[in-house]
Amino acid sequence: MSAARLAQVRLVAFDVDGVFTDGRFYLSEDGIESKAFNTQDGFGVRQLIDAGVSVAVISGRASGAVEHRMKELGVPFVVLACKDKVAALEDIIAELGITPAECAFVGDDIPDLAALEYAGVSIAVANATPQLLQKCDLTTRASGGAGAVREICDMLLAARGGKT
Repeated sequence: MSAARLAQVRLVAFDVDGVFTDGRFYLSEDGIESKAFNTQDGFGVRQLIDAGVSVAVISGRASGAVEHRMKELGVPFVVLACKDKVAALEDIIAELGITPAECAFVGDDIPDLAALEYAGVSIAVANATPQLLQKCDLTTRASGGAGAVREICDMLLAARGGKT
């Protein structure tokens, strides 16, 4: 994919589990969930936002840990317990007044497939399922939870002429 095409991205939407995380979550006996996030991924997200690229997370699961981390990062669009990722993406795109061609979606598994097909740029993390790897425009070198988000942020910033 060309840098010129990546420079047109005005919104990047990420799945969470398997993208921001390694796909695991910890559940205590009391039902309290925790997740591990990569701090370098967080810095990349902040750089994207500072560069004027909108950021969203769209996840099929509800998670207080995700809500807290995304608020901490200043992510303006957080859609959790989402049953229809394309509809969520359409709503965000409409609110921003952009087109699907100006949107990138990042995923790792089958529930992300429709959103990946809808977005103008589809990105799979290195450890995504084979079905996604075959269908995406780009695949990261890093796995989810291990720098994939930062890699994407750096790639998009570089395409816009920003420093990484």
